[in-house]
Amino acid sequence: MASVELRNLVKSFGKVEAVRDVSLTVEDRELVVFVGPSGCGKSTLLRMIAGLEEITSGELFIGGKPMSKVAAADRGIAMVFQSYALYPHMSVAENMGFALKMLGTDKAEINRKVAEAAAILQLGELLARKPRELSGGQRQRVAIGRAIVRKPDVFLFDEPLSNLDAGLRAQMRVEIARLHEQLQTTMIYVTHDQVEAMTLADRIVILNQGRIEQQGSPLELYERPANRFVAGFLGQPKMNFIPTFAKPSPSGPVLSIFSTDKAVLSLSASPAIAPGMAIDLGIRPDAISVSATNAADALPGRIVVVEHLGGSSLLYVQAAGVDELVTVEQHGKTHYAVGQTVHLAFDRGDVHLFGSDGRRIP
Repeated sequence: MASVELRNLVKSFGKVEAVRDVSLTVEDRELVVFVGPSGCGKSTLLRMIAGLEEITSGELFIGGKPMSKVAAADRGIAMVFQSYALYPHMSVAENMGFALKMLGTDKAEINRKVAEAAAILQLGELLARKPRELSGGQRQRVAIGRAIVRKPDVFLFDEPLSNLDAGLRAQMRVEIARLHEQLQTTMIYVTHDQVEAMTLADRIVILNQGRIEQQGSPLELYERPANRFVAGFLGQPKMNFIPTFAKPSPSGPVLSIFSTDKAVLSLSASPAIAPGMAIDLGIRPDAISVSATNAADALPGRIVVVEHLGGSSLLYVQAAGVDELVTVEQHGKTHYAVGQTVHLAFDRGDVHLFGSDGRRIP
């Protein structure tokens, strides 16, 4: 078991900085997820920890020991890739035990460790099969088993579920969460899928353009995003952003839509909000109240699309004075229809405010 510490890590490819001054500590037995859009540097950062990418500058410690100059094979880590990379001519048992065989481990010991890993991953009945005889989910479990038999200090996962269909991804998320609970090993997991991040992580690290935007528990990031990027990245369906400006009133600032001057939210007086200030109002789809009748501060709009998802419904509303469609999530079936005029209202406690610099306004 080991912690992983990154101190001011930088990775440059020529003049391009893929990772920019990243400092982070992953505690012993913690499951940390790196998440962000394509090209944000998350996989590069993971490969630097694994020793598959040279560190341009900065320091890396695993278990308190400096690892920046240590070969990948000697870092005490095991990595599971997006590609299963199984040997097609070998059985499941041979694939899982191959790395131990290359290290000269006794055959009886290899068999024991393979059997232990197979029991954890429910692969016992598949040990004699070849990879072509397995489903995608079973192949990924074999790839994970190959890592388990090495008993590493740190597990690294690089988008391991990307090649699976939606049903298998959901199943494998449960398997990986259960695996972490059983093994109690430090794990670092890279994904672009926010659902994987929210459901698996003890702590999420959101990366953008090679830098850490914010880190914290899944609920902390969801409920208190530090900026508009984090707010828009986490959550499915994603957060709505409505451009407004602050207008003074006797009771405090009021947020109004730019083009229509329609007031949509009254605020308490705040030194951070000045009259005329441009503010993006962020509201999650499930926090919007929708009504067929008008009300004070309600934003009128017309329903453009309705998506029936079984347990919930999504309304896409063209709101007055707002360029982008506003998404509204309703639990269960909805009685609203395309073309219908509705009125949207926001509770002040559910609203997030962001300034022109993208940062959250308290």
